[in-house]
Amino acid sequence: MIRICVLLVLCCRAFLCAGNIDTSITLNQVVNGYRGIWYSNQPSGDEYVYKYSGGLGTYPANHYPFSVYSPEVNKTFFCYGGTDAAGKTLLHMVSYFDHKTGKVPRPTLVLDKKTNDAHDNPVLNIDQQGYLWLFSTSHGTSTVSYVHKSKKPYDISEFERVPATKQVNGTTWPLDNFSYLQAWVVPDSGFLNLFTHYDRKVIPGQPSKPRRTISYMKSKDGLSYGEWMDIAAIEEGHYQTSGQWGKKLATSFNYHPIKPKENGLNYRTNLYYLETSDFGNSWQNAKGETVSLPVAAIDNPALVKDYAAEGKLVYINDLAFTAEGHPVILYITSTSYEAGPKSGPQEWFTAAFTGTEWQISKITESDNNYDMGSLYIESDGSWVVVGPTATGPQAYNTGGEIVQWESNDAGQTWRAKQLTSSSLYNHCYPRKPVRTHPDFYAFWADGHGRQPSESRLYFSDREGRVYQLPVKMKKNQVKPRRIR
Repeated sequence: MIRICVLLVLCCRAFLCAGNIDTSITLNQVVNGYRGIWYSNQPSGDEYVYKYSGGLGTYPANHYPFSVYSPEVNKTFFCYGGTDAAGKTLLHMVSYFDHKTGKVPRPTLVLDKKTNDAHDNPVLNIDQQGYLWLFSTSHGTSTVSYVHKSKKPYDISEFERVPATKQVNGTTWPLDNFSYLQAWVVPDSGFLNLFTHYDRKVIPGQPSKPRRTISYMKSKDGLSYGEWMDIAAIEEGHYQTSGQWGKKLATSFNYHPIKPKENGLNYRTNLYYLETSDFGNSWQNAKGETVSLPVAAIDNPALVKDYAAEGKLVYINDLAFTAEGHPVILYITSTSYEAGPKSGPQEWFTAAFTGTEWQISKITESDNNYDMGSLYIESDGSWVVVGPTATGPQAYNTGGEIVQWESNDAGQTWRAKQLTSSSLYNHCYPRKPVRTHPDFYAFWADGHGRQPSESRLYFSDREGRVYQLPVKMKKNQVKPRRIR
């Protein structure tokens, strides 16, 4: 019986690796408008209803990228978590903004993820030949992950599922499950993707509780990935957010302490940083000191700041680099995981490495732990943060009104420009494209903070003008409506 099972597994693996995979999940349907997914997490039993919720089509901070500017065709391609007219299922959508015409086409529905969990949102990147790669993530191990590639360069009309594989102890297996993916294309090397896998029977005394182990995998062609390599495995695990500067890739992460009978992720704390400049062959801290992976001790050479000693939680938003290649991390701290004023203030900080030390500076405050923003460091040296830092119509719930903050002195002082106001719903998760074009600067969605609602999609330009993508389209291509 055991031999039969082994043979079946080997046959299934060989079947997939030969390219004979199920393509029925690939839909390639043109959809008549833009609708985002509404999602909620952890009911709270109070007036705020959930730990977090809202229009989360560009959620979470640990997925990247959602959009990529391509100078070759002067378009910003983007993906998002969409939904059907009833708002019942997560649809993986792809489209683009044409900078020459100022128009967007009808989006392409690549697949139905068969869930309403926004943790399964897709990410998208473009390889050096111009092909679009769509990575369909999973939340843990309960759903399947997929990899799709456009059939033509710089084209969204048709995608095909590809038989991506990974190595496990020297043997080839399907790459059909990964969480919190951040897909990076390293020039002349290939894909270096950061992600999370869930391990059980590793937390002392709690064998059924999963540890969120952060890892990376790499591939020259996007199809064949090597062994998964763990970055960190401290106590109950981590969330990581990454950034790129040329051939340098870096990750900033927190850790989840062990909490008997509770989720350690609700007590995430500390701030860590690691980088690689040789396609993942070695990893260093910001000072250039080589660090052995995976890090497993709370106090290790990757530590930027010990927030556990202050009783603070840490929510990492973004990671960017100065012209000198020094990292700058954008993150939020608070005192509790619940929504509402008792967890505040939610303080926004940058941690910037000067070349010799980390310098931490405060930007502003907001009213929810999941008020995620994006960090830009411009060629003129200015720093910009786009985030929902103004109170929205559902106060203390996820998101709010979008504000663009700017600093001309490396984050020491900031001035604010509010981009949205008097909104019906909270705006959530403004995301920065790879190779950002000033006409498509931040991309996000809105949604009611306390109950299921429709969710619209928006983008802003560098000057702070805001545009809404059309919910219904009468033509194949239209100009998005300016709302601010």
